Amino acid sequence: MSVDLSFTGLVDQFHGPLYRFAFRLTGSEADACDLVQETFYIWVRKGSQLQEPSKVKAWLFTTLYREFLQARRRNTRFPEVELKADAMELPIVYPEVMVQLDGQTVSRLLAKTDEVFRAPLVLFYLEDHSYEEIAEILGVPLGTVKSRLSRGIAQMRELLKKDFITGGKSHE
Repeated sequence: MSVDLSFTGLVDQFHGPLYRFAFRLTGSEADACDLVQETFYIWVRKGSQLQEPSKVKAWLFTTLYREFLQARRRNTRFPEVELKADAMELPIVYPEVMVQLDGQTVSRLLAKTDEVFRAPLVLFYLEDHSYEEIAEILGVPLGTVKSRLSRGIAQMRELLKKDFITGGKSHE
């Protein structure tokens, strides 16, 4: 079976099957649409890297599934909470804190993390690579990637606390 690798050809051929797969995973029409849209967006960005055109179907379904897992991880880490019920449990965040916590601050603190943690943090959070891809890129076992991400996040939290206390004036 020949596959039309043009964007329109791929959408025509795989939109329905991808949507059905996404809907079965999420149980939500809106979430399924978002997953399919994100999958095709990733195809536009990275599809040219596919070396075997005959594997485009598997690539699309794998990409959709990875995006689903990533969204589920994100929702687990940052669950949606009904504000009416839990409004009193929310921490007070002053506007000046939000102004201080910008991209430059995060970049500066990231540069202060141990080098062994920095690469996995950047690849996962800024470049959107999966654990497996990071393991392959860095040439380390999957467990090592997960460990370094966990330790790197902990180190970033500590650096962020210190930075907040000193008002960003600490230049170690």
